[in-house]
Amino acid sequence: MPHFFIKSADISDNKVVINDKENYNHIARSLRARVGENLLLIDENQIQYETVIKTITKGKIISDIQNSYKSKRKLDFELYLAQSPLRSDAQSIIMEKACELGISGVYPILTDNCAVAKSVVEKKIPKWQKIMFEASKQCERADIPECYSNTDIESLITSGKFTHIVAFCERIAVKTLKDYVLENQQVFKGSKVLVIIGPEGGFSDREFEIFKNSNIPMLTLGDLILKAETATIVALGNIIYEYINSR
Repeated sequence: MPHFFIKSADISDNKVVINDKENYNHIARSLRARVGENLLLIDENQIQYETVIKTITKGKIISDIQNSYKSKRKLDFELYLAQSPLRSDAQSIIMEKACELGISGVYPILTDNCAVAKSVVEKKIPKWQKIMFEASKQCERADIPECYSNTDIESLITSGKFTHIVAFCERIAVKTLKDYVLENQQVFKGSKVLVIIGPEGGFSDREFEIFKNSNIPMLTLGDLILKAETATIVALGNIIYEYINSR
């Protein structure tokens, strides 16, 4: 069932009026929806509406609400990704899959071995935000994650925004995510968890020292050496697995 974000102000008398250009064009023109077809809508309060299209006129769609409920399509904790941007399509894949895996936001970090220049990263942020918006619709998320402006590891670690910070590091780490979760039983409940993933060339010695001096756990994903985009998806997937098993 098609899934679209709306505003609660669009709802009146058990009907939803869709007249913003983007949603209208997607529903009426791209999907070529017809009267009587179902639409799944969600507002800023994360209330999901199962609706049926009543009328389609020029620039406006009116849909009748059949059922409404609080969406469950989100994690019960806030999961953030700090990741060194990659070139070309690899970064687009990361943004899409991270969104599907429930992240609350992505921080592009400019690491010592970052493959993309700072000026390029800033220009790409609107594109990455758009990718996450579209992914949120496709996987029926209750909210839309945010792609923040580029930053650096030190600024995030010292920001005080997160209750738990972990870095996944190749070669140097010996502790697994499972080990970390067993040692920190409340790692998920009501937490803001930041996951740091390095660039294709890995973290520098200077950055490893930052983690050590800041007591940031450096975790391993196993003996295999993964590409940066693969490591990001595997790391987030493992966190979701451990989260589900800890409930």
